[in-house]
Amino acid sequence: MEREIARFNERLAIQKNSVSVDKVGNHVNRWEDYYSCYCYAGTYQYDAERESAVTTQEQSIKFEVRYCSELKNLDSTHYRVVFHGSVYDIQSVDMMNYQKRTIRIICKLEEG
Repeated sequence: MEREIARFNERLAIQKNSVSVDKVGNHVNRWEDYYSCYCYAGTYQYDAERESAVTTQEQSIKFEVRYCSELKNLDSTHYRVVFHGSVYDIQSVDMMNYQKRTIRIICKLEEG
């Protein structure tokens, strides 16, 4: 489903996980700003009833961004999203049938 450009009215930042070495030689994981763009943001409801006997709802957020070369390798292991000052872990990335128009990113608020 293609969105009008006016719908992409919220700004998000993508951060990339990188490893650096400190003064004494320890490897340290850091998050560095990688890319920033406008997006369409909407709520995403996940019902965990199928996964367990107790029904719990986990509210996540769904972002839709325009496709670009910087995001073509986006995954849930090496990247995360910062939106309105909150950090979100990427749960899934949907390339929307690989049409190179939009990318849908489903995220969950980072705990802790």
